[in-house]
Amino acid sequence: MLIPDLTPEKWCPLFASLELLEYYPFVFASLAGVLGLLVGSFLNVVVYRLPKMMEQSWLRDAREALELPLAEEPIYNLAFPRSSCPNCGHAIRPWENIPLISWLALRGKCSCCQSRISIRYSIVELTAAVLSFAAAWHFGFGIQSALALVMIWGAIALFLIDLDEMLLPDAIVIPGVWVGLFAAYLGVFASLNDGFIGAVGGYLLFGVPAGAYALIRGRQGMGNGDFKLMALFGAWLGWQALPLIFLLSTVSGAIIGTIASRTREAPFPFGPFIIVSGLIALFYEHDLYALYGQVFGVDLGVFF
Repeated sequence: MLIPDLTPEKWCPLFASLELLEYYPFVFASLAGVLGLLVGSFLNVVVYRLPKMMEQSWLRDAREALELPLAEEPIYNLAFPRSSCPNCGHAIRPWENIPLISWLALRGKCSCCQSRISIRYSIVELTAAVLSFAAAWHFGFGIQSALALVMIWGAIALFLIDLDEMLLPDAIVIPGVWVGLFAAYLGVFASLNDGFIGAVGGYLLFGVPAGAYALIRGRQGMGNGDFKLMALFGAWLGWQALPLIFLLSTVSGAIIGTIASRTREAPFPFGPFIIVSGLIALFYEHDLYALYGQVFGVDLGVFF
């Protein structure tokens, strides 16, 4: 009796094609870069609309709590209404929505009113593409690259929202923690034990000092979102990455804050520094620990 070959490569040619990407890393990285370009376009929508959606939800909850009549609201989410020019209201046509290419073709201006289109949209798309290419090239074909892309795309959205609104939405951070723990369960970047300890330790690493500061000074020195963000990176990368992220974020935050001449009373978005430090740890954690150990002659084997 002949036993049929049920391997995925035999009954689904797609699997065989995907397997080829393992042997052509540049092709795989290039495809990841193109995907990152497309996702970057969507991230622009998320960054702009999610805070407005949250504000609408808060206002709705407040009206319900005060027993006020609910106002009739048009549908507003990540899919509707269609994107439009903020100056003239011109609905963006499909060909005008092609990442990067459409901005270049339109010369950075609205096709209807000729008002300038912010270059930031293209910078976000290009950044997502470059980081996606880098992740695919660094980790190679496999689950590490897939999950690294998820982390990078979420990190870009959080970076920009915190920069604009001084807000780190739970709608992104909390699922990010759970996905990080799932990745740890699979042993992708850290073991489950290291990921769990990293999530708890990451939250406490900033949470405890911030709580003490609030008790002593009578005001909040850091947002709760920053604690959760540290928990997110701890879940993904394990507790071993936390000292590196803590050091890079605090030092860079202090330096840039000083250069910007911010007063101590002014709000300061710290999330972007944590995010950049977390992405550096994603790519170069082991290399940086090894370099530190060589320079200072310290055995850092516990971090590997």
